[in-house]
Amino acid sequence: MSRFIVSSDSYDASVSALHNRLFFRLFQVGNTLARQTFKEIGLTTVQWSVLGALSRPRVQGGMTFTELADYLVVSRQSLDGVLKRLERDGHVQRVTDTQDRRAKRVILTPDGRAFWDGVQPRIYAFYRQAVGGMRFDDKVSLVHFLNRLNEGLAEVDLGAPRAPPDGAAGPP
Repeated sequence: MSRFIVSSDSYDASVSALHNRLFFRLFQVGNTLARQTFKEIGLTTVQWSVLGALSRPRVQGGMTFTELADYLVVSRQSLDGVLKRLERDGHVQRVTDTQDRRAKRVILTPDGRAFWDGVQPRIYAFYRQAVGGMRFDDKVSLVHFLNRLNEGLAEVDLGAPRAPPDGAAGPP
């Protein structure tokens, strides 16, 4: 695992400002996505992600709680709260894993499948409108760059928390 230690020798204000702007825009996009998915689809982004993950053909038998949390890159506490709401609505169910009786599998219920299938036209329209101003190649490139950023984030290890260098800016 790489260690990226901030030192005064490596600080470049213009690069830092660009990075700050990039991560702030990602923050804004995440918040806009969260707001719009609930407004337009009636689901939170995590609910949407859980239902989408469980609707994939290769996980018809569900996923363990841990597999689902790892796949979605969410905390166990956050996932538990979302699953409770989805269980209450009849969309998912937690069942004992047949391989490991200590583990729970999360499965999409028939009502959950019907709900997910019924909301697909709205999701398709949501996607189409959200990326309507982008060319196909731009979308492919964006996916590529987001994958690279996600890989880079997984490698970050600063050691002990450190204060930002003097002059580091907040959100643009």
